[in-house]
Amino acid sequence: MFGSSSESVTDRLSAETGDGSGPPCTNGADGDWTLVIRPRNGLFDLHLTDLWRYRDLVSLFVRRDFVSLYKQTVLGPLWFIIQPLLTTITFTVIFGNVAQLSTDGLPKILFYLSGITAWNYFSDCLLKTSETFSGNAHLFGKVYFPRLAVPVSVVLSNLIKFGIQLLLFLCFYLYFLFAGAPIHPTPAILLVVPLVILMAALGLGSGIIVSSLTTRYRDLRFLVQFGTQLLMYSTPVIIPLSKLPEQYRWIMLMNPMTPVIETFRYAFLGTGTFSWEHLLISTAATLLILVAGVLLFNHVEKTFMDTV
Repeated sequence: MFGSSSESVTDRLSAETGDGSGPPCTNGADGDWTLVIRPRNGLFDLHLTDLWRYRDLVSLFVRRDFVSLYKQTVLGPLWFIIQPLLTTITFTVIFGNVAQLSTDGLPKILFYLSGITAWNYFSDCLLKTSETFSGNAHLFGKVYFPRLAVPVSVVLSNLIKFGIQLLLFLCFYLYFLFAGAPIHPTPAILLVVPLVILMAALGLGSGIIVSSLTTRYRDLRFLVQFGTQLLMYSTPVIIPLSKLPEQYRWIMLMNPMTPVIETFRYAFLGTGTFSWEHLLISTAATLLILVAGVLLFNHVEKTFMDTV
C-alpha cells in the first residue's frame, strides 16, 4: 500500500514536471489518476473519507500495534490479564482492607476490577494516541496516507486488550454471581457497546489534542502519564460516587469518565449511580473534545514536520 501510494504520486509529479528523459505531459486529467493530493484549504476540510479508502492500512497498523507490544516477551498477551489483576489486588488490599473504603456493598474485587477495566481502555487510548506525531514522524515524512489513521488504529488495537480484560472481569463476575453475592445485571447492560464507544471517542479526542500540542510544547509529554494517573482519582474507580459528600460530588462529575464508569458498573453489578442526565452531559463533552481534537489535529498536521 505504501508503495502504490508513493508510486502514484511520483508518476504524477514526473508527468507534470518532466524527469529529464522527455517533455512534460500536459494532457492528463484528474480522472486518469488513482490518487490526487491537493492542499487543504479550510479548517473543516478533513478528508475523513480517506480513512475508509485506507482501511487496509488501518488494519495493518492495528496488527503492528498488537504484535509489537509484547514481542520478545516471555508472557506475551498474558500481561493483558496480569496487569489489571495485580492492580485489583493492590486496590483491594490498600483501599478495601486497610483504608476500609466503601464499595457500595459489592465484593471488593468486582468493584475495583470493573472500574479498572473501563479506565484502562480510556487511559491506553489517551496515552498511545498522544504519541501520534512524535512516535511516527519517521513514517509521516516518507509517505502519504491519512494521518488520522494512526490514532484510529490505536483505539481499535486497544479494543483487543479491552476484550481480554473484560473476559477476565466476566470470569470473576460469574463466580461471584453463582456464589450468591448481592450482584445482578440490569437493563443498562444494553448500553455497554455505547459506553465502549464513548471511552474510545474520549480517549481518541483527548489523545490527539495532547499529540497536537506536544509538537510545539514538549513539556506536555512528561505530564501526560502522570496527569492520567492523577485523573483516575477523580473517577469512581476507587470510591463510588454515592459515598462522596454531596458538596464535593460535582468535582468528580466534571470528569466525563465518571458517568461512564458508574453506568458500566451499574450495568453488570446492579449497584451504583445511574443517571441519564449525567450520561448525556458526558456524551456532549466527549463529542466536543473529539471534534476539537480532530480540528486541531487537522490544523497541526500541515506543519508538524517543521517542529516535531
